[in-house]
This record gives sequence, C-alpha cells and structure tokens, in this order.
Amino acid sequence: MPEPYYHSLRFDTTRCNACMSCMRACPTQAIRVRSGRAVMLEDRCIDCGECLKVCTRDAVVPLTGLLAELSRFKYTVAIPSPALYTQFDGGVKPAAVHEALRHCGFDAVAGLSQSCALVTAAIEFYLAEFRGGFPVISSFCPTVVRLIQVKYPALLDQLLPILSPREVTAREVKRATAERFGLDLRRIGTVYVTPCPSKMVSIVDHPGQDSSHIDSAVSISDLFPHLVAAVQDAQAAVPAAEAGETESASSLGWALSRGLAASLPAEDTMSVAGLPNVVRILDDIEQGRLRHYTFVECHACSEGCVSGVLTVANPYVARVRAIRLMQSLGEGPPLDGDAVRRRYHAGEFHMGLRIGARPMRPLHDTISGAIARMKERERLAATLPGIDCGACGAPSCTAFADDVVRGEADEDWCVFVRQRQIEAAVPALAA
Repeated sequence: MPEPYYHSLRFDTTRCNACMSCMRACPTQAIRVRSGRAVMLEDRCIDCGECLKVCTRDAVVPLTGLLAELSRFKYTVAIPSPALYTQFDGGVKPAAVHEALRHCGFDAVAGLSQSCALVTAAIEFYLAEFRGGFPVISSFCPTVVRLIQVKYPALLDQLLPILSPREVTAREVKRATAERFGLDLRRIGTVYVTPCPSKMVSIVDHPGQDSSHIDSAVSISDLFPHLVAAVQDAQAAVPAAEAGETESASSLGWALSRGLAASLPAEDTMSVAGLPNVVRILDDIEQGRLRHYTFVECHACSEGCVSGVLTVANPYVARVRAIRLMQSLGEGPPLDGDAVRRRYHAGEFHMGLRIGARPMRPLHDTISGAIARMKERERLAATLPGIDCGACGAPSCTAFADDVVRGEADEDWCVFVRQRQIEAAVPALAA
C-alpha cells in the first residue's frame, strides 16, 4: 500500500446527500458513494476540484490556509496569482490590489512579473538543450502533474523540470527580506493567493522539491470580501504613474489558457485547457502522435487560472478583464540574457528532484493474487450491463467490478444483478 497522499479537498459527510454529482464529475474515478455518503479513493484523487464545482450542498471543502495562521511569522509576504487581478470591476490596477493586500495585514506583496520573465527564459534554454522525447509538457498546474503521476507515468520524463514563477518569487523575496531586515528565513512567511485548491498540494507535497518555498495559500474566494472593501480606496491612493509597475502584460497572461505558450515559438507549441481536453492530448502524446511539437502547455481549468474553482468572477468575464489589463500594462524591464543563462546553468530554476509516479493500490499483495483478481474482474465486468448507471455507488461498471474483487463492494449492489438473482429465485419460491 502506498504512503498516504496529501489532498487539498475533504468531504463533509454531514452535508452530503449522495446525489452522485461529484462521483460522475471526477475524471479519475476517485469517488464512490457508500452508505449514503461520498468517499474519496485517495490514491486516485488529483485535487482537480471538479467535485467542488458541481456540489450544490457545500459538502466538498477546500483546505487552504487561514489569515489567522500567519501570526506565527514575523514578516508576511503575499504572492498573488495573476488571476486575482481579473476579479475586480472598474479597471482596478494590480498596484491597487497590492495596496489592498497590505491593508488586509500583509507586510509586503510580491508580484510575479520578474519571475514569469525569468522562467520563460529558462524554458527556452531548456527546450533548446533538451534531447529527450518530445513534446515537453508544462508542470505549472499541480492537477495536471498529479494526473500524469496517476494515469500517465510513462510521460513523467517529459514533464518540464523548471520551477514555477510562484516558487521562484517566494525564494527570491525570502532572500531579499532576510537580507534587508536581518530576519531568519523561517520567520518570513510567503502566502500564495490561489485560484484553486491544487496549489495547496504543491506547497505541502511538492513533487519536484524536498519542500516548497511557499508557506501557505489563501483562496481568492476567502480573501475577496476583505479586498473589495479596501481596493477602491487603494485605487484612488495609487499614483497613475505607479499603477502599472507591479505587474507586466506577459505575467498577467499566465492566468490565461495560452499565456505561456504565446511567448514561445507558435509553430512548435500547443496550449490545451480543461481536463477532458488535457486527457485527450495526453493520450495522443502517450501514443506518440504529437512528437513534432516541442512544448505543450496544459491547464486543468477551462480558461486557465482565471476559471479556478476558488475564484469569484465569471471566468469569461475574468478573461476579458485580463486582456484589457494586459493592454494597459507594459512588458516589464528587459532581462540580461547572459546573466539569466548563467543562473539557469547554475541550476537556479530547476527542480531538485525527479517527479515520480504515484502508484495506485495493487489488486493484491502478490503477483499471483493480482492476476487471479484481474481475471475475476474481467469475468464480473462481462456479466454487468455496461450502462454505467452509478446506482451501485461506483462511476462505471468497470470501477464497480474492481471494487467487488477488492472486497469493497458486493456483487448484488448492482440492481441488474440483484434483479437477475430475484428472477432466478422466483420459481423456487413459487413451488
């Protein structure tokens, strides 16, 4: 049995009414309905939040941080996702959002502009030197990374081993703050303002590092009510000359589904968004159909981070706002290409660990036992109706057969099997 995995979602069974919406929405069949309540199969869950989207009873709870928890740090720095800037009406500029975050109690705010530029350059260096199997797959969406770990382990070596801009920003701001104020790094708390729960996974259980440079995450939806009250005053207080200096157009583009790919050679790159589409593309990559592409940018959410499950704005409205903001922002200061190249070859932008697979539970502890259960699963599946009705509490007949051979369900939980058993028993009962 693999070690338990950290998950950024939990089910509140007191609110669940077994409607099966979450079970049907889950892309990895990680949810069952047992005894009238939803149950997570932890080895299959990729923290995509699809269950959170469809639950109408608030029975799926995201596990992000709380502002009260930040008191353990001497100095706190907020790192906003670019998606945060797209949540406000009225052309609110990033600088005003930063000021509002300081009003909410953060000592400082660090934008992603510089790190986005550095990471983009690092990707270009990596792709130029890469000699493995193409295409390289982006690793900045934790849900996509977990999907590959669970369902596509053969593609792990094609995952981009470059740190995300949020990780680079957290590392750099901690170093700068420690030097400026003479603080121990452990007394400086970096907090990501996140549009989705999966970012919390990459903080607590980062697959490519011993530990994350980010200490916690606060959801946009939790923080937004506090920000709304402060952002208008902040907008008026920020001089027009400074309004666009905290972020760049390209960094804001990272919140959109083609933000990163747009900065790379168009003929060699592809961008895909939405889990069903990502799955289809990963299927094609696994089967060797897309080798002529150099890079594939993958987002679990349909419009990129602006459509994360912990945002508050309509994702299509947020996308329009992002495009308008990008038109009003500059591209940021130019990079020193030689200096960035030296930093890249010094390993400053690379993950420290290879991303490994997340093995699912074996059918049995022994090979012979697993083979026997596989045969039994095939036999049972052939007797089931194949209509995936979900009445048994599993998302498909195949998943139900798997549950039965594992001893986690009874065959007669299938209403069609039970009907056949009753029909077979009727003659004996009538005699």
